[in-house]
Amino acid sequence: MSKLYEKYLELKNNKNISDKTLFLFKSGIFFIFLDEDARIASKIFNLKLTLLTEKVVKCGFPISSLEKYSNLFKTTQYDYKIIDTSKKLPDTIDTYNMNEKIKSLLYKISTIDINSLSVKEAYDFIENIKTNSKEIMECDFKEQIGKP
Repeated sequence: MSKLYEKYLELKNNKNISDKTLFLFKSGIFFIFLDEDARIASKIFNLKLTLLTEKVVKCGFPISSLEKYSNLFKTTQYDYKIIDTSKKLPDTIDTYNMNEKIKSLLYKISTIDINSLSVKEAYDFIENIKTNSKEIMECDFKEQIGKP
């Protein structure tokens, strides 16, 4: 049995999780649904089912399509949680997106060659970081107080 499927069963057996919650696993450059969640997602989004094992099916989409499927999910009766198996707890789409924005911002900061910037470029870079940081902080604040 695969580790993803074991994690899927563990999550599905949690009594605190709604039966309307589907689990979306990050696997390499794809997000995948497993077993019953895959069957549901396949019907909703017209995703092709394939075999994970002889008895377990999966379906999914590239990471780059997350926003598209997030928007489609809003039109369904289902909720979903993103599972990154390197983490202990599932992420909501907002948490996942915020973490990706933080990683992107940190990458920009860590790769800038400050010796090659003009004064104007340095100022623009700082303004860009300030704007991105404010967006991240606003997302975090909204999530903490439960606002959309």
